Amino acid sequence: MTQLPTTEDPRLTPVCAADRVWTGVTTTPDGRIFVSFPAADGPGIQVGEVRDGTIAPYPDASWNAVREDHNPDGAFVRVNALRIGPDGYLWIVDAGAPGIGLSRVPGGPRLVVVDPELNQVMRVYDLDPVTRETSYVDDIRFNGRYAYLTDAGAPALIVLEVNNGHLRRVLDSHPSTTAQRPMYADGKLLRDQHGGEVRLHADQLEVSPDGRYLYFQPPCGPLSRVETRWLDDPDVSAATLAEHVETGWVDTPTTGGTAIDGNGVIYLSDSNQRRVLTIAPDGEVQTLIADPRLIWPDAMWVDARGDLWMPAAQLNLTPGFNGGRTEVRYPVQVYKLHVDAGPAPNDHA
Repeated sequence: MTQLPTTEDPRLTPVCAADRVWTGVTTTPDGRIFVSFPAADGPGIQVGEVRDGTIAPYPDASWNAVREDHNPDGAFVRVNALRIGPDGYLWIVDAGAPGIGLSRVPGGPRLVVVDPELNQVMRVYDLDPVTRETSYVDDIRFNGRYAYLTDAGAPALIVLEVNNGHLRRVLDSHPSTTAQRPMYADGKLLRDQHGGEVRLHADQLEVSPDGRYLYFQPPCGPLSRVETRWLDDPDVSAATLAEHVETGWVDTPTTGGTAIDGNGVIYLSDSNQRRVLTIAPDGEVQTLIADPRLIWPDAMWVDARGDLWMPAAQLNLTPGFNGGRTEVRYPVQVYKLHVDAGPAPNDHA
């Protein structure tokens, strides 16, 4: 039987709260806070800026308009992730489908890039050419002139050349990108609204600070890695790339989200035991913190002050993960924990 923590750790500090489920948080070097809402508990704004305890739609209300037809023209379809990149811009991942397991909307899978100084959209990358009917574009990380994305709906990685917009789909249905075991949280098997087992494919990913490795996994684990030189070279065949993947490099539990610091330490949430683990560059796993408030920490973030931000998303208590039932305990919190390590400089400042 799964043992959950019962004692609150005083190192864990509440930062902000919302009356909706949020899964992502990112900050600028000057302290602005942006958050993302995946509509897991109902429609509403999808990207917001936290200002003095309130949440304003970002970059504006029109991009956050709720449309029953999910028309992507000038509005988000389903934001799944966001982060400040090494260029200082806010990169927003639009999954492009109204939900996991649903068909993508033509023109929906996108990267929307916003300048926080101007509060304006600077560029939109169309991901349609490298997505499938069941794709659900999940998250993004950076490595010089390349960015990598995961597809949690149709298992694969996406490689983007940031400057010219060239896209490639790799490791399509490879064992490392494909969910091959059930997901658990708080000791319970996760089931969708129809009672079936929840299966999400490639989701979490991180790049080592030296840019050598990409680490990636489906939320059920395990964590795999591959040297980025095999990903970045468009002339490498699918078979050769597959040969160089270290599938199952670390056996990980069901995971809501990850982050990486400038020392190459990966922070990984254990959704089944309400804790956050660390994975050293040599693969050693340790427990960083366990706390009853850490219900499904999702996309985490390391800031320049050495704090680890953790949105306790409670995704396992939303209908799509909880057999159609809503058991979210509002408000939903973002916490932070001082880890005395800054971010990986190739990812963000």
